[in-house]
Parts: sequence; structure tokens; C-alpha cells
Amino acid sequence: MSTDSHTAVVHAVGHRGDPYRFRENTLASIRSALALGADAVEVDVRLTRDNVPVLLHDETLKRLWGHDRWLVDLTKAEVDELTGHGVPTLREAVLAVGARRLMIDLPGAYDAGVRTVVGTVHEAGASERTYYCGGPTAMLRVRAADPQAETALTWKSCAPPRPELLAAIGPRWLNHRFGLVDRTLTAYAHRQGLLVSAWTPDTARSMHRLLAAGVDAITTNRLDLLAKTVAKYRGEQRS
Repeated sequence: MSTDSHTAVVHAVGHRGDPYRFRENTLASIRSALALGADAVEVDVRLTRDNVPVLLHDETLKRLWGHDRWLVDLTKAEVDELTGHGVPTLREAVLAVGARRLMIDLPGAYDAGVRTVVGTVHEAGASERTYYCGGPTAMLRVRAADPQAETALTWKSCAPPRPELLAAIGPRWLNHRFGLVDRTLTAYAHRQGLLVSAWTPDTARSMHRLLAAGVDAITTNRLDLLAKTVAKYRGEQRS
């Protein structure tokens, strides 16, 4: 992938799908993101009490579904009853994405849970279309579960990760909060052979700044605005 800001292809990633139009981490949200041209959809995956990987960012159903119940205390059947089958399984999400890419965030990751998630992806035949994001501990667990997995190391500091950590995780991406990203950071990452993704800008100004910094992917809640900003930026570069 080119790192020249005039020619680089910037991948658009839907943050939990298209959450401004549909409830986040649902099949409707995923499908809307794809309809808006997302190259990949980022989802959060946790396990139910009976070890079914489902799409949910929070530990409880309170914020999204109005039930103050912990996911780890509920079976998948109980989640379905409480949400009207609104919380999809990871397998359903993989099928919904089809030929495009799924970016799996792993909040609350633990060894057995990560192995279950990775196993589900393998069983669905989606390993080549799936990559994982999270902090160092989560990505080390992914690496232990699948030495070939593509990973995006979420990094919340301007200081680069230690070489020993990069060697242990072997990420393809550095995944930064958008406010930390500038041209110096992306140039350094590219020199290390890493791609840079940024999350989660939702204004044209911040998106434009990231494009000028040479990022390789942008995760956003506003895919329509990202498409317009990319088109405008490319027009400026040609003029």
C-alpha cells in the first residue's frame, strides 16, 4: 500500500456498523455500513454464559437494550428473549459482511474467550477476511490462539510501542486514537513496515487532517461524511 498522501488508498471502517442510523453492533447497522461503502466493519465481541460469541461493546445490556443484566450471567437464549433477537452472534456478523472485512475488537478479552472467538472465525471460513484489534494483552492472546492472525494493536500513546512488544505481537496495523495521529507518527510507523489506522473521527476537519497525515484506514461513525471528505481531499490534491 502506498504511503504517499496523494495516492494512498484509505480504507473506510464502520465503527460498530453505522450507529448513527441503526443500533450499534446489530445486523442492520452492519448492513447499512456496507451499503455506504465500508471496506470493513468494526464490531465488539463478548461471550455469553454458554460461550456464544455475540456482538456487544458493554458488559451489560443496560445502555443499548434497557436491561441491567450482565452478559456473562446470560445464555444466548436469554439474551435473545431480552432483546428480541437483537444481539447477533459473531457467526451471523461474519455472514452479513460477506466478501468484505470484519474488524473484531475484544473488550474484556480472556484466554479461553479469545480462543473461542478465533475458532468461530476459522469455522466460518473467514480468517482471510477478519482482523483483530485491541490492546497489547488482547493481541498477545490472539497471537497465541492464531499465529497467522492479522492484528491491529490499539496504542494510546504518542510514544511508539517497544520493539520487543511489536516482535511478540507481530501486528500489521497500529490503531491510534485520531487525536494522536500526525504525519510524524504515520511516517515512523510506515518506516517500521506498519499500517496506521485511526479511530474515531466524526468531523470533516479531523478526517481531512488524518488524510493529510497519510493514514491507511479511518474508523468512523459517519461513513457518508468520510466518503465526501476523501473525495474533496483527492480533488484538492489533483488541483
